[in-house]
Amino acid sequence: MPGNALRPSVPTPALTLHAAFDALSPTVAEQIARAVSDLRSGRPCMGLSGRRQVIIMAVETLSDDRLTALRALLGAPLLVITDVRARAVLTEVASEKSAAEPVRIRPPEGAPLAWFRSRANARFDSIPLPTSAHCVVVGGDLLLYRLALGLMKSAELLPAAVVFEVSEGSALPEGLDLCRIDAGASLEQLAAKPVFAPVSAATFPLHAADSGQLTVFRDSAGAREHYALKIGTPDLAQPVLARLHSACFTGDVLGSLKCDCGPQLHAALARMGAEGAGILLYLNQEGRGIGLANKMRVYDLQNQGLDTVEANHRLGFEDDERDFRVAAVMLQSMGVRAARLLTNNPAKVRIFEANGIEITEQVPLRVGRNPHNSGYLATKALKSGHTL
Repeated sequence: MPGNALRPSVPTPALTLHAAFDALSPTVAEQIARAVSDLRSGRPCMGLSGRRQVIIMAVETLSDDRLTALRALLGAPLLVITDVRARAVLTEVASEKSAAEPVRIRPPEGAPLAWFRSRANARFDSIPLPTSAHCVVVGGDLLLYRLALGLMKSAELLPAAVVFEVSEGSALPEGLDLCRIDAGASLEQLAAKPVFAPVSAATFPLHAADSGQLTVFRDSAGAREHYALKIGTPDLAQPVLARLHSACFTGDVLGSLKCDCGPQLHAALARMGAEGAGILLYLNQEGRGIGLANKMRVYDLQNQGLDTVEANHRLGFEDDERDFRVAAVMLQSMGVRAARLLTNNPAKVRIFEANGIEITEQVPLRVGRNPHNSGYLATKALKSGHTL
């Protein structure tokens, strides 16, 4: 008989449309990853909170055409910036609000894109920025505005958003494919302990040791990767010599003298090689978690006389935007329960211990001081508590 005429049919497991929808729908983490991608490319996303809906755009990637189109559809937007940005450049505005909350500014009618950028980007801070108190929106539910700024930071964009309220009767074009994310669930996800799992590993020789094994860890949404380099064969029954190192392209790769990152990286590897074992965690959290583009903005502000913390604030970021919890997750997945931590930063010790890794010793790593970074190191000691 030809074909499969006599082959018995295999029953397909019953699957309701509702179950199929649940299985195929994106998780909250995946929705955030898509929103971040859209914002970086200059597209809007939609934030939801109960019956409220807003359209969120990144000031950094917003175009004149899209600003004009959204204004024609939805009316006047609000500019949303962080409180540290407001305190740095709009002190009379910041004094009207509580700390650590978004600052909402109502722009002049028909304000051009240049107006939004002048209040969001420190590159324009030499231009006077008159903003009277009556332009600041106070009160109301801030959840959607927190979401907007949280997404900007996740996207490593300037933390400044243009937010349009979608009121009843507002009409968006049919078929417009917008990422829609719930504000409460998304903010909870952004604050949650990160979930990373190993996806690949290989062994190769290094200058510091004959045997090094690099393991690549990836987050649950496939949006970010971090790396663990194991030197030799650490005895997991004893505290493991470990180093948590944040990516520094300028210092690690180019040999920049503005920081001590490159020397710290190589000194840590040399120490592990000399002891015969250790684990170096290399986190893709460039520029204290703000990304390379913003780090270059910080460098430019430092060239104008600001220290590293002041420069972060001028851009709208906190002193340090990194999430060290991921390092504890990585060590635990490698079977490490106790470590001797190579660091000058007591905050790393506290975060490891709060997340299940016992730190039996804080091992100093005081290398790389030079005439170009002495001020930077002094600021780390004075404002960030580093033991230098």
